[in-house]
Amino acid sequence: MDTAEQIEQLRDQIRDYNYHYYVLDDPLVPDAEYDRQFRHLLSLEQQYPEYLTPDSPTCRVGDKPLSHFESVRHQPPMLSLANAMDDEEARAFDKRIRQKLELITVEYNVEPKLDGLAVSILYEKGRLVRAATRGDGTVGEDVTQNIRTIDSIPLRLRGDELPAMLEVRGEVYMPKAGFDELNKKQQAAGKKPFANPRNAAAGSLRQLDPKITASRPLDMFSYAIGRVEGIKLPGTQSGRLAVLKNLGLRVCPEVDVVMGIDACLSYMELLGRKRAHLPYEIDGVVYKVNDIAQQEALGNLSRAPRWAIAHKFPPQEEMTILEAIDVQVGRTGALTPVARLKPVFVGGVTINNATLHNAAEIKRLDVRVGDTVIVHRAGDVIPKVTGVVLSRRPENAVPYEFPEVCPVCGSDVAVEEGGIITRCSGGLFCDAQRKQSIKHFVSKNAMDIDGMGDKRVEQLVDVGLIRDVSDIYRLQMEQLLKLERMAEKSATNILNAIEKSKQTTLPRFLYALGIPQVGEATALILASHFTDIDGIRSASIEELQSLDDVGPVVALDIATFFRQTHNLEVIERLIMAGVYWPTIEKRMQHEPELMGKVFVITGTLSEMSRSEAKARLQALGAKISSSVSSKTDYVVVGENPGSKAVKAIELGIERLDEEGLKQILRPSSA
Repeated sequence: MDTAEQIEQLRDQIRDYNYHYYVLDDPLVPDAEYDRQFRHLLSLEQQYPEYLTPDSPTCRVGDKPLSHFESVRHQPPMLSLANAMDDEEARAFDKRIRQKLELITVEYNVEPKLDGLAVSILYEKGRLVRAATRGDGTVGEDVTQNIRTIDSIPLRLRGDELPAMLEVRGEVYMPKAGFDELNKKQQAAGKKPFANPRNAAAGSLRQLDPKITASRPLDMFSYAIGRVEGIKLPGTQSGRLAVLKNLGLRVCPEVDVVMGIDACLSYMELLGRKRAHLPYEIDGVVYKVNDIAQQEALGNLSRAPRWAIAHKFPPQEEMTILEAIDVQVGRTGALTPVARLKPVFVGGVTINNATLHNAAEIKRLDVRVGDTVIVHRAGDVIPKVTGVVLSRRPENAVPYEFPEVCPVCGSDVAVEEGGIITRCSGGLFCDAQRKQSIKHFVSKNAMDIDGMGDKRVEQLVDVGLIRDVSDIYRLQMEQLLKLERMAEKSATNILNAIEKSKQTTLPRFLYALGIPQVGEATALILASHFTDIDGIRSASIEELQSLDDVGPVVALDIATFFRQTHNLEVIERLIMAGVYWPTIEKRMQHEPELMGKVFVITGTLSEMSRSEAKARLQALGAKISSSVSSKTDYVVVGENPGSKAVKAIELGIERLDEEGLKQILRPSSA
């Protein structure tokens, strides 16, 4: 096989991979194999540029940005669709069709109405030669370079009998997942996010620089044939879609054929239920008379065909007045602003409230009480405010000030990194967080109170026996016996577990308090450094931040927690109830023999978690690595270790079992 044949064979192979991946949704090979074949083809084309052709799978992105878009005249014109806004209008459309055709019932091709950008793509002898936007239906813009960047659109049609000329019409769209990812990148770069996938798709396709379009996650479904030469087409709409699919073009998998308007409306209802779960946005359903001869008999109006109609879903966006902003406190203490709205009908339901997400979103939108706002609702998704109609803003509207204290308990709020989450610091006291804080307090890695599962905690809170965690230590036998499904033995076991939990350790106690962002490892670092709770309580943010693994945000959360009188009162009541821990002997800040030593931990430890072992070693000045190298000093080997244990033997690195680790961690005075 000569080089030219090898290159063409590779191209055919990659085209076949693309067809199965994009059109059939049935990948033939893993991505890694596809990438290898693609790179091989690219290498050969670079080595033998004389064999490079415009329809090669490697030739998708043009080299130079355009200065402007050329105009393209559509032949025949790209007509728009008339709309049916409810079932009654859809039935009226069907009645007109039946009367005109003198039929009792009509067969329809039904498909989702994609919320994207209509385009026309021209193929000559199977090769993509031009692509244009719909424009005004008669004249559009030449976007050939940009269409070529969309991987799911073939640069060359597949099959042995290709049409001499084929004009395909379809909808370019941006999948929901790609849209979300694009907006994350926009915000990270300090750029304005796109309002919706349709705007993002339109803006991406109309870029003068094709490299920008290539970086955007665009896709396309084909839905019609404008012109064709050289092949005979089937006499139905559904049959022509099958031809497009066989030629390698993507067709929406939700397309179907039904008989009569009742079946059309059932399809509409089905798509409405599936709408929120589809990977792309749709705003309705299109009904098309399936028989092409019947389409021709019905003809067209000036701008729309008589044989098709778009049955629109109820609008997902509407305008209304923002009457107030309330702030709700979630079970983890996060403050969420809620827009109280003048009732408005959106997406098929009446909306009174919508989320504003967080303080940063309020600031980004600059939304104010009294504003006319845009409310969006998609399927079962919680309604949200997506924009402000500034032209309707009242003169007396003032910027919204996010609360600096919790609206439930009055504790200070802490703003986490990036200003995204605002959280109440009164975790031990706040009514909104009560159940969650108690469940955390009694959990196994915290105070470890056996018998106090989630349902039991909820029951004790609901009947008023526990208001904060200190009330756990005031529970009496007679109180527990009055509870549903509580036998004397169970009550005794719970009280014994509560009594047993009084003797704990300072790291466990700190972790049990539920201080925001203080997990087991951070609790251990705090306990090792300060040795008592008074030292932590009085520590400055600067002193806290000087500790390993305690950054500015965590330091602020710790300091804010211990500034709250409510939290200090609960801690005092816990100590008065008998909760205590052995005094930690003040030892050298870092043991000389561990300062800078590199540890790797592999396998499962029986008496402590790996995160606890890591934190205790770091508190003594050691460094933790995830891989074994010549720079490693110790490898701690638990049960079922991995390859790291073997590599330690190969490199002659000292291995420690759990007992050896405990010896190292034992205080010097022991």
